[in-house]
Amino acid sequence: MTSDPLALAQALIRCPSVTPEDAGAIDLLIDVLTPMGFVCHEIRSATGGPEIRNLYARRGTAGPNFCFAGHTDVVPPGQGWNVDPFAAEVIDGRLFGRGAADMKGGIACFVAAVARLLAEGEPAGSISLLITGDEEGRAVDGTVKVLDWLAARDETIDACLVGEPTNPRDLGEMIKIGRRGSLNARLRVIGTQGHSAYPHLADNPIPRLIEILRRLTEIPLDQGTPHFQPSTLALTTVDVGNPATNVIPAEARAGFNIRFNDLHDGASLTSRIEQTARDAGGQVEVTVEVSGEAFLTPPGRLSDSLVAAIRAETGLTPDLSTSGGTSDARFIRTICPVVEFGLVGQTIHKANENVAVADLNGLTAIYHRLLVDWVGA
Repeated sequence: MTSDPLALAQALIRCPSVTPEDAGAIDLLIDVLTPMGFVCHEIRSATGGPEIRNLYARRGTAGPNFCFAGHTDVVPPGQGWNVDPFAAEVIDGRLFGRGAADMKGGIACFVAAVARLLAEGEPAGSISLLITGDEEGRAVDGTVKVLDWLAARDETIDACLVGEPTNPRDLGEMIKIGRRGSLNARLRVIGTQGHSAYPHLADNPIPRLIEILRRLTEIPLDQGTPHFQPSTLALTTVDVGNPATNVIPAEARAGFNIRFNDLHDGASLTSRIEQTARDAGGQVEVTVEVSGEAFLTPPGRLSDSLVAAIRAETGLTPDLSTSGGTSDARFIRTICPVVEFGLVGQTIHKANENVAVADLNGLTAIYHRLLVDWVGA
């Protein structure tokens, strides 16, 4: 199982580990990694919710410590499957199952790559795996807790590869070297209810809400950077909740999401939103939640090494991208250089999620080349 990515991917998929359930996935990895010489540590955490199981496994004590990060939890299967989402069937050269691409297949490929490296001799450096069960959920009891645990032990990671499915269509198309930040904001503009025939006796909150939104959206946040597209502000809801035609409402609400590049951070955008609300006058409540800051791992040794491995195995030169949503790389970037590269993501979170078996073998070969470059003898 250890050197065959398909067999391990099938075994992991057959663990129905829908967040926050583990369903045996972490135990399976411990059983596979321990005979390979990894020292496995289970880190459990429950912050106001169900307990999450996480794993940090390391082989070796010398530097550099090259880490693979991933998650065994998956989203619910949903409706519309033509096969059992947890049976891990291979049909016409493709592996079907929830988590095949996102991202149990990637974990299996990395473990298989390590097994092939060990068959060639003892590595000069260390190899580690940081596996969480809380990436698809709240992400408060997963990677961040493992990083806290590592910090308490004074254990360092020198470089990290996150095995998210980064490729749009073909294996080798895209590496993620950063991610945009994400901010969700809600506005509550408070006025005074009144009769629509006597507007002078009321304080209508709707025009003030419209004015705030106009000021926030009329000027682009920026024009982008060499590695990031322009930041975007998307309105997601405008609510008054007023069924009457002759009543001026007492309040009006709106929500929006900002995906921002590294010209901004959550604090600067929050300040901008709050100032815009104050400038509009009246009573306005602003609530902001930042789910991730923008970050960039500038092109360098880690991305160069991965590009070389991809070229050697696929003949493709991957784009160095910062597109897409958030991932756990947003936490890991605080301790070491991090990039993301995995399988093709066309079917992630969809019914009939699947990957090509050939891509499992291809990704294993790419990961193997990367490991040889970083920790090989």
